[in-house]
Amino acid sequence: MTNRWLRWLHPFLAHPRLWHWSRRGVALGVAIGIFFGLLIPIAQIPFSAAAAILLRANVPAAAASTLVTNPVTFGPVYYAAYKLGVWIHGGDHAAAPPATQLDGNQEAGVLQRIRRLGLPLLTGLAVMATLFGLLSYVVISAVWYWRVKARRRRQLRDYQTRARGRIHGPG
Repeated sequence: MTNRWLRWLHPFLAHPRLWHWSRRGVALGVAIGIFFGLLIPIAQIPFSAAAAILLRANVPAAAASTLVTNPVTFGPVYYAAYKLGVWIHGGDHAAAPPATQLDGNQEAGVLQRIRRLGLPLLTGLAVMATLFGLLSYVVISAVWYWRVKARRRRQLRDYQTRARGRIHGPG
């Protein structure tokens, strides 16, 4: 690395598995990216890249898959996470806290609302991040496996067809 500010990262980023497109590396990278993309609202890419480096996953796949939450999907994802958290906790957190009077205690009402949303939202995000991360790993691994298997089966069939043609001769 030529950049003096990033030179210290070279030993961590030099491992070839971090950049190789393999079934395990990509599946793990996407799972990490989705996990951090759903779990935390800021600094998703640095966290997912750091986790990918530690776990020897594909860094570009981890960074790109954090975009599962973006300005378009942010609202629906967080609403679904909140509803999931409410369902898990079994409470009626959907009801809004009572409106506060416009006096000096208005900040207390806002804090109370945030606190009321916090636990169900965090629970829902944690569950969704874990489940979708694991699901993405399994799906990518399975699809990758079956595609490779189908390609090898097709190559074997083509090889056998060509071999039969050589044994029997043309026509």
